Amino acid sequence: MKRRLFVAAGVAAALTGVAACGSSDSGDKDKPAASGSAPAAAGKTGKVTIWVMKGSTNDEFNTAFKAKFEADHPGSTVDIQVQQWNGIGEKITAALASNDAPDIVEAGNTQIAGYAASGGVMDLTDKVDELGGKDWIPGLAGPGKLDGKQYGVPFYAANRVVIYNKAAFAAAGVQPPKTRAEWLEISKKLNTGDQQGIYLPGQNWYFYAGLLKDEGIDLTTKDGDKWKSNVGTPQGAAAVNFYKDLAANGKGPKDSDEKTQPETVAAAGGKIAQFIAVPGELDTVVKNNPALKDQYDYFPIPGKDASAPGATLTGGSDLFIPEKSKNKELAYDAVKLFNSDEMQVKLAKALVYVPSKTTQVTALEGVPGAQAQALGAQKGFVIPATVTTNWAAVEESNPIKAYLTAVLVGGNPDSEGKKADEAIAKVLNTKS
Repeated sequence: MKRRLFVAAGVAAALTGVAACGSSDSGDKDKPAASGSAPAAAGKTGKVTIWVMKGSTNDEFNTAFKAKFEADHPGSTVDIQVQQWNGIGEKITAALASNDAPDIVEAGNTQIAGYAASGGVMDLTDKVDELGGKDWIPGLAGPGKLDGKQYGVPFYAANRVVIYNKAAFAAAGVQPPKTRAEWLEISKKLNTGDQQGIYLPGQNWYFYAGLLKDEGIDLTTKDGDKWKSNVGTPQGAAAVNFYKDLAANGKGPKDSDEKTQPETVAAAGGKIAQFIAVPGELDTVVKNNPALKDQYDYFPIPGKDASAPGATLTGGSDLFIPEKSKNKELAYDAVKLFNSDEMQVKLAKALVYVPSKTTQVTALEGVPGAQAQALGAQKGFVIPATVTTNWAAVEESNPIKAYLTAVLVGGNPDSEGKKADEAIAKVLNTKS
């Protein structure tokens, strides 16, 4: 019971911290539709094509979802197509403009408003109550709204933690750190021989955004009627200098992100003492090297002092239905099933996610990594909802990645930061 209350409290604290990014709509969480899918209406059959992102689900979940939906909708079929994150923005934009759009699309919670603003996304505002929107996590529900209308339905949330090799820590005589200074110190001790103290690719902008937040400033802020970026500030320099110092205790590539050169592949070699990822990524490591099963544990990203963990960007995804879906009714039933307690609990346990509703968070009880994720969630944050209309475009070009690489190879944080600020502000303030 203590563990259950602890996990729920940790996530609840995070939800409080991000509530300003958007409010969830009212709804009756006790309605049957919020906890399961309804049988198909007479004659309502067809094929439902669903795009999910790589790493968001796994084969077991996809198989269970498909079986449940097809059993509830005799004569219908589900085609779950796994998409790559790199280049997905252009692919989704093209699909929305085409006559051959998928029926459901998963997109990052910072990207939904941008797609909705460009048109071609179904308005689900009148379905929020039926879907139990009162209990949706604000960090997913808020960014799924545009001009008061709900386009994205929360799928899952997650925040990054540090995944560490217990044997490596024991051999070095170190314990999980509580502060940034301790983290640097133990990472140096772990960086020995053919073992990397930490594997940190140079373009993990999610991690950088948390470091910046801990320095006391948001990645973006409003300046009058314009948006500005804060990468090129003294706080931005402090954040990137810590990033550089930490990354120096390993051989992570300076010119790619954690997906382009997967840290899970590197960790599977057994010579990585630590890496930063959502807890579910460990499954991929063990799948690539079963000998590493039970060799890892988790701790939250350390803060500047021991009073609280470091800030973490609340990641996650929403689901939306393209206007050009040929099976909108079936697509909605599938979204409803994704949002159900049954599937949310299954997904949360399989991949150690925070489920879409606050009422489902106790599903993490007893799941390895849940405690570290819940602790980190206490300082969770999201990109301001009012930015997200153009934020998808920022992520596509992502000047933050270029900035990080430039500094890690020897560039000046101030001058490189100003370049990034100019590029980000230009995109954010472009009227669609």
